[in-house]
Amino acid sequence: MIKETIVVEGKDDITNIKSAIDCELIATNGLAFGKDLIERLKEIDKRCGIIIFTDPDFAGKKIRAKISKEIPNAKHAYLDRKKSIKNGDLGVENASKEDIIEALKNAHATKSEKREEFTMKDLLDNNLTLTNDSRKRREKLGDILSIGYFNSKQLLSKLNSFGISREEFEKAVEKI
Repeated sequence: MIKETIVVEGKDDITNIKSAIDCELIATNGLAFGKDLIERLKEIDKRCGIIIFTDPDFAGKKIRAKISKEIPNAKHAYLDRKKSIKNGDLGVENASKEDIIEALKNAHATKSEKREEFTMKDLLDNNLTLTNDSRKRREKLGDILSIGYFNSKQLLSKLNSFGISREEFEKAVEKI
């Protein structure tokens, strides 16, 4: 598992990178992201670091520059244009597993053991799943922890990979 969270442009990038390596990812969903995403990324960077892995095109470079300006210590993964093109389409979603792994190695991604401090039982015990108001509770928890909203399965993964402590989690749940 990679310690850092990888920032990509879209869902297809997430799918392709997930098929190559165990890691957490967040998509900007294009160039038009705002301050909310930047603030989430800053908090994630404090917890576990981020790696910017955008397409080798104009939009990808703009996204990389926009995030780098706000988070100057972010790591960077790059793909050669030739390794990310398929049927005239340029992007991370077209890269081979080997090229993705190589780009992340070159970015000096940090390997770490998969952390499993939190389980689905924690979400159930705190009404963060399978209740009528669990979505709202997860939204509030995400705001309190500055990690954003996630569905139950994603939240569990993020709690473990972002290095959130048991004490921090319990204090945040009390505030909901």
